[in-house]
Amino acid sequence: MIFAPDTEVALATVVDLINTVAMDTDGLLTLADLDQFVTEQRFFGSRTHSDAELRSVRQLRTQLRDIWVAPEDEAVEQVNFILRNARALPQLVKHDGLDYHIHATTQQTPLSERMAVEAAMALVDVIRSGERDRLRSCAASNCAAVLLDLSKNRSKLYCDTGNCANREHVRAYRQRKSAQKL
Repeated sequence: MIFAPDTEVALATVVDLINTVAMDTDGLLTLADLDQFVTEQRFFGSRTHSDAELRSVRQLRTQLRDIWVAPEDEAVEQVNFILRNARALPQLVKHDGLDYHIHATTQQTPLSERMAVEAAMALVDVIRSGERDRLRSCAASNCAAVLLDLSKNRSKLYCDTGNCANREHVRAYRQRKSAQKL
């Protein structure tokens, strides 16, 4: 394990959130889409189930994508901005069958703010550990998704959203075969 378990979960959630807009489709168009995402990602706490909540999560998705690909100093500025605006106060909590983990907001904090702070806290761990190279964009030629490389040898190149690794391997195989025919 490279990071604390809650950090890895939060980073995986950031990847999933950013990738809701990968592969030329948007997986957060409706309140039902948001409800499904929140349920799958096990976000607990208050919800408004409003269009405003959906818009704020979609804006957060863009903000996190920008942080994911930003140079380190710019990412630090943006992470600190999120934490400052939320008046984050990290504390250990245990709830809903989960062991102790860090929350820096209350369960009553608006959903997008809770999501933002969780992401920012995880990104703090990544940045201070000098592990930003584990935050990547998919290496497939036609994919805009992001990925988190938790492999020991830092070898993960492709996302998990669109079968990119398989498609790229097939493409390379076909290129080799056509070159052999010449």
